[in-house]
Formats: sequence, C-alpha cells, structure tokens
Amino acid sequence: MKKTDNFFIIHNFNTVPTDLTRLCNDCIIYDCSTDSAVKPELRRMGLKVRDVENTGHNITTYFSYFAQNYDELPEVMCLLKGNMIGRHCSREFFEQVYDDKSFTFLYDEKQYWDKFSRYRGNGEKNELGNTFLAMENVYVEKNDSWYVESPNHPKKYFNDPDDLLRFIYKKPMIPQYFMFAPGACYIVRREQIRRHSREFYLNLNKIMNYGMNPGFPSEAHQIERILPILFNSLSEVNDYMNDEAAFEAKLPECSAYIQYKYENRPRKFKKLRQMLGLIV
Repeated sequence: MKKTDNFFIIHNFNTVPTDLTRLCNDCIIYDCSTDSAVKPELRRMGLKVRDVENTGHNITTYFSYFAQNYDELPEVMCLLKGNMIGRHCSREFFEQVYDDKSFTFLYDEKQYWDKFSRYRGNGEKNELGNTFLAMENVYVEKNDSWYVESPNHPKKYFNDPDDLLRFIYKKPMIPQYFMFAPGACYIVRREQIRRHSREFYLNLNKIMNYGMNPGFPSEAHQIERILPILFNSLSEVNDYMNDEAAFEAKLPECSAYIQYKYENRPRKFKKLRQMLGLIV
C-alpha cells in the first residue's frame, strides 16, 4: 500500500507498531513500554522515539505533541495507539481511511453492528439504549457519567463532563449524548488543533496527569468523551484556559468542590430518605 503524508503520532505501550508505521512517510512514537525488548527494537528500526511517562492513557501524549510543536504542526495528523488495530478498529478499516484529509473517527467494531443498529440481523428493531452507533465508526454514549464512580479511576477536579465543559467554556452546550471514538484515536487537521492555544493543551494535561492511584484519573475518561467537541466547537473558552498561572490558581477551587460534594453526599441522601418517610 502507498504511504501517506499524514503525520502519525503514536502513543505506544509494549507494542512494535509496524502495522501502523508501514503506512506513513513520517511519524513519532511516544513510548512508555515496560517490556525491555520493545525499546531496542523500535530504535533498531530507525524510528523517531521519545520515551515518556506512562500516564495510563494516550491523550496526554497528543496534547503534549500539540503544545511542543504548536508553531510547526503537520497539516494532517493521525492520533494513534500502538495497539489500535485489532483493539479499536480493524486493519481493513484503517487501511481504508489512513490517508483521509478530514476529521475522521478511528473506530470500527463490526461485531457490535447487530447490537447497535436500528435493526437486528433478523429484521427486528432494537430498542434505543444508552449506547449506539451513529455511523459505522461513530460511537454514541448517553451522558450519564457511569464511569466516574470507578474506584480504579479516582477524580480530583471534576465530577463529570458537565462540570468539565462548564469549566472550559463560557457558555457550553451540555449534550445528552457524547459522540466519540473509544480509545481516542482520530485523524485531525492543523486548523482544528489551533482553535485553541498552546497553553490550553498544557493546562488540560494537568488534570489528567496527577498519578496512577490505582489507575489513571477519571478526568481522562471525561476528556476522551469531549475530544470531538474540543476539536470542532467554536464556543468561547474561559480566559484562564489560555493562561497557565491563572489555570493553576483556579484548580484548587475544583478540588474543593469535589470534596464538598463528597462530604455532603450522605447528608443529601439522609434528607431524601426523610422526605420519603423512610427514616424519622
């Protein structure tokens, strides 16, 4: 297959992603592998490799690249995970779209088509659920923040994407459903990234990179769901999003809000039980 001029930004963990690198003329691999055999192999192949901390997810890698190369961004970038093929999309699908020049969701799981489509294979209608497909590669999920209570992904600054969107934008539209690519892999254009400042991406990384205890922060799950909004929305952001010092000064308020809601949660439930007559 021909190689694309699209620039591949690959977040890599314990993989030698030759099924990706064979398709591009240029790429950079941000590697956080713990497998001692991977790093020497990547360098033996003559690839541009940058060793990075394992934050548990790939979005901080993309945002770091945007900030570090802001003035010289490639025209079209593929945001990829080293293990994307076979996990988030099929080889067949990626080979069809890897040279696209417009915003593209890199997600394709045909095994779910019967479950998520309007009609099942037998012709019967599916009921609308909390998740479905808007297109073969566009995953849609109800904005119910089901994942934010996971003990494996603690939250420090934001309870849910609603709070996060209100923090980022001055007058956000809070959607009932999020349309995104599970795994956070996309093809994006330079002008989409430059909708926001260098500082914008550095600031967002600060709320996704405060440790693995035990897993990556809930805020990374939240940003995964709003990535298409960040890449496409024309809404005005709050001023502190473009100022690192102002942003950092604002974050303690977010932490205090999380703590307040946590401390008052039992009190609220007690009041509700009283209203229902379950306790006196």
